[in-house]
Amino acid sequence: MSTSPIRTLLIEDSAFMRIIITDMLRAEKDIELVGVAKNGKDGVDKTLELRPDVVITDMVMPLYDGLYAVKNIMNKKPTPIILISSLERNDTLVFDALEAGAVDFIDKPKGNSAIGGGQGYHLPDLIRAVSKSRGTLPKPLVERPNLNNHVFTDNLNYRLIAIGASTGGPGAIEVILKKMPANLAIPVVIAQHMPEGFLESFAKRLDALSPLKVKLAYKGETPEAGTIYLAPGMANTQLVRNPLNGQITFEYVYREYKEFNNPSIDCLFESVAQVYGNKALAVVLTGMGKDGTVGLQAIKNKGGFTIGQDEKSSVVYGMPKSAYESGAISRQVSLNDIPGFIISCL
Repeated sequence: MSTSPIRTLLIEDSAFMRIIITDMLRAEKDIELVGVAKNGKDGVDKTLELRPDVVITDMVMPLYDGLYAVKNIMNKKPTPIILISSLERNDTLVFDALEAGAVDFIDKPKGNSAIGGGQGYHLPDLIRAVSKSRGTLPKPLVERPNLNNHVFTDNLNYRLIAIGASTGGPGAIEVILKKMPANLAIPVVIAQHMPEGFLESFAKRLDALSPLKVKLAYKGETPEAGTIYLAPGMANTQLVRNPLNGQITFEYVYREYKEFNNPSIDCLFESVAQVYGNKALAVVLTGMGKDGTVGLQAIKNKGGFTIGQDEKSSVVYGMPKSAYESGAISRQVSLNDIPGFIISCL
């Protein structure tokens, strides 16, 4: 039984990039490039006309940019949208587009590198993953942050929350952090698959949206209660305990992990299992691939509690599915229920 190819539309003003991406997609038998647009307005019109399964759009284009395309496509015909960006790391346009409904973004290639290759997956793989997400597209986040305090006991069940996310993760993480109480009594450590240059901007964005402090995790730093740490992208991040004084700190490692690197969720989770044991609570969110499964199993084996985002609320039910099918998940939970469920576990 044959399967119809994934109908894809490209919005890109650069003739050079159009050639690169067109050649790449035409080499994939299961992906069909049904149209090319040169700006956001043209892209919106062709989306309505051609009704593609996936839209790929550049972010920076004259007159009508990628953000225009995302907002109008999501308003008129919601479609999985992949952003291709050459923006500087301090530019918020990508995150505005993600909030407006885009599924994920990757860097434009530099030199002869493949598109998305430095992030552990390539554009065709991402197209295949997001093409299945038509019923679970992220909605714009309009919820206000939780400014209320929660009554925590002195004897908490867990001492650290670890979160791993990939495709669709930025929006999912925002949902969780906005609903966390303002006086969260333990630290949170997050590994989000994202180009290195954008993780600092993502941390700053989350810090502005949440009453909790959000920052990158620096080498030698000790995780503090009520602070959210994002693993940076120049290396893989782990937590280690000093055998002499018991102090826990972040460290960077350059070992390569099978599923994803910089930041590897498995690397972070495996270290959490070793350092926190049964006092660790870990969550794997939406994302393509299998990163996090091995680390989540390590945490569960040590007696920690593991949560997986359910299929219905996942943009891409890849990582949670892998972890669930391996037996590494203690409980599957819908995204909107995850924050409250976490607090109830503490």
